[in-house]
Amino acid sequence: MLGWSEAVGWMRSSKPPLLAGLVCFFGLVAVSSAFAEPPNIVLIMADDLGWRDVGFHGSEIMTPNIDRLAQEGVALERFYVQPICSPTRAELMTGKSSARLGVVQPISKLDPMGLPIGEKILPQYLGAAGYQSLMVGKWHLGHREKRYFPQARGFEHFYGHVTGGIGYWDHNHGGGHDWQRNGVTVREEGYSTRLIADEAVRLLDARDRERPLFLFASFNAPHLPNEAPESALNAYPENLGSLRRLHAGMVAELDTAIGRILAKLESEGLTGNTLVWFFSDNGGLNPSAGPPGLLGVVEFLTSVLGEPLPGKALEFLRTNTLDGASDNAPLRAGKGSVYEGGIRVPSVIRWPGHLAPGISETFVTARDVLPTLLQAAGRAAAIPAGLDGSGRLSAILESDTSADGMAGVGDYRVQGMTGVALIRPPWKLVLVSAGPFSDPVPELYQIYDDPHEEKDLAAGHSERVANLLEALEAWPLGPEVHASLGSILLDPDAFGGGEEDREPWAEAAD
Repeated sequence: MLGWSEAVGWMRSSKPPLLAGLVCFFGLVAVSSAFAEPPNIVLIMADDLGWRDVGFHGSEIMTPNIDRLAQEGVALERFYVQPICSPTRAELMTGKSSARLGVVQPISKLDPMGLPIGEKILPQYLGAAGYQSLMVGKWHLGHREKRYFPQARGFEHFYGHVTGGIGYWDHNHGGGHDWQRNGVTVREEGYSTRLIADEAVRLLDARDRERPLFLFASFNAPHLPNEAPESALNAYPENLGSLRRLHAGMVAELDTAIGRILAKLESEGLTGNTLVWFFSDNGGLNPSAGPPGLLGVVEFLTSVLGEPLPGKALEFLRTNTLDGASDNAPLRAGKGSVYEGGIRVPSVIRWPGHLAPGISETFVTARDVLPTLLQAAGRAAAIPAGLDGSGRLSAILESDTSADGMAGVGDYRVQGMTGVALIRPPWKLVLVSAGPFSDPVPELYQIYDDPHEEKDLAAGHSERVANLLEALEAWPLGPEVHASLGSILLDPDAFGGGEEDREPWAEAAD
């Protein structure tokens, strides 16, 4: 098995014909063997984790367990998601574009719907293949009716929360308690990241040993609010800055929780036949990612009125503008933005005996996860027609970034809080307004040569811009599932806060 530094050099060098042939051969062997013995599948999702919030991307935050995954697996350096949470989760579960599904914003506590009920989703596909599908952590794909809950959509067990961000200690969201096990509210003390890991370990211990396992561990860390145990903070110096230090503590707790899951897989003898895939749902939150001009306005209001700002809406705006402390460098912007810092995220896939350790520049997106996992499970024939994603297993096995490796890869549409973009690798069209009353001007980037999006090439490629604009205009858009922005501002999705002014979300659902 290659060491990390050797793997980096190997993956970045051009493959000689013999080596390319061997990789292709062993890739085919791996796909064939998946049919003989379906692997266990463990998906681990972080929430708002920045590009440089992990050690293997040069962070000052210590993430030894995530780094170990990167050393033992393949770091997917071009893994793309939506710039906000619910849209990425919708793509992950369906293999379809979030715009087609009508899930284009974070699902608010006031949204009457969620991921459309008519969609067949990942645990249902894997359940049909004989898998036991279990979930812990954050759902965020519908909560107003029980038919949107995970346990109504193919997961045999669910523990965690169905809304967006919760308080790590009080487990509240928007004035309601949101912590449940299979539809029944649970009130228990503890830090949510640790509790999610506790349940994941219990489920691994109590699993049905006659069936392959699908475990979706969907952590709420390091999403706001900035809350971390004192023990996690003590590992970082105070001169790191109070917000960054809190963020580091939350990421460290996430890494420890992931380490517990990996250790349990090892102690159960499951490591050798388990595919582990780790990624973040979007880029990290930081002040640079907000709409043009918003940061200055919020800073001015805060300087005049102090903290917290008066009114729920203003305080929610302040928190989401100023409190994020992720690091997406060297990528541009962050959560909510369609620039690279909002949509290109840390991702690692480990599958011992099938994937040689290294770094891959293969283009993979959130909507590709479902068909790729069905390929790995030996169920390629079950991949339905009409998906926007494609199975990328062979391309990942071969780290193929050639024209052949792009076969089947369609345009990738991303929609943020202030703009929209279309990626047709290696080209990326960006439409972002400079302000609330201005029309967006097309920007064009060659993101493989210019990953920092510093050179706008639109002026010299008018025909290409026109073609991408035409494709964007023709994109299928489903009816949106979201409540009006006005109603959301009147009753915002506060994260934590202790006080409860409504029923717990599990019991409030119809």
